[in-house]
Amino acid sequence: GIGRATAIKFAREGASVVVNDIDKCANDVVDEIKKYGGNALSSVCDVTKRNEVRGMINSAIKEFGNIDILVNNAGITRDALIHKMKEEDWDFVINVNLKSVFYCVKEVAKYMMNNGGKIVNITSISGLTGSIGQFNYSAAKAGVIGLTKSLAKEWAKYNINVNCVAFGIVDTRLTKEKERAGTIGLPKKIREMYIESIPLKRMATTEEAANTILFLASDDASYITGTVLNVTGGLYI
Repeated sequence: GIGRATAIKFAREGASVVVNDIDKCANDVVDEIKKYGGNALSSVCDVTKRNEVRGMINSAIKEFGNIDILVNNAGITRDALIHKMKEEDWDFVINVNLKSVFYCVKEVAKYMMNNGGKIVNITSISGLTGSIGQFNYSAAKAGVIGLTKSLAKEWAKYNINVNCVAFGIVDTRLTKEKERAGTIGLPKKIREMYIESIPLKRMATTEEAANTILFLASDDASYITGTVLNVTGGLYI
C-alpha cells in the first residue's frame, strides 16, 4: 500500500528507513529495500501503545543515530452508521488513526527539537468532507488535520516542518475489486462508482502517493508548514 511504496521511494532516494507494521509484513519491505542496496530496519510495533512506540523510536536512534523525517501513515477503518457503531469500533479507529500520531510525535520531540526535521501526517478527504458510515474515521482524520496545524505552529521555531496529505481514493489492496469470497476490497459496482466520481477518472497509484509524501519531506518543501495537501484527482476542489 502507501506505506510500502513510501518506504521504498525514500530508500531509493538515499534515506535510511524504519519500516513499521503491526505484524512481520514489514520484513518483506525491508528485504526488498536491501536487495538493491538500500538501508532499512524492520519494526513490529502497535502504534496505539505508547511503550511500543517508544521502543520503535529508540531502535531507530540506536541504528541510525537520529530521526530527520517522521511519516505517520497508520490507518484503519471500521465502518458503520452512527446509530449502529459499537463503542469499541469508535475507540479502535480513533486510537489507530489519531492517537498513534500523538504518541509518535511525542517520542520524536526531543530529537527533532534539537536538530530540526520534517513530519508528514496522512489524513483523508473524509477528514475534510465527512463520509457516510465513517463517523469514527472522519473524526480521526479531521483530528489529524487539527493536530498538524497546531504542531506546525508550536514547532516552527525548532525548524520542524509539519504537514499532512489528504488522499482521496488510492489504488491499494483495500480498494481493489473484491473477489467473490474475499473480505478485503470493494465490490465491482462500488469501485466503478468511486472511479466515476473522480474528475480524473482513476484512482491514485501508490507511487503517486509516495511522491507526494517525499516532496513534503524534502528540501523542496522547506518553506511549507501547517499545510493540508489535497491529492484527490479533483474529487475535493
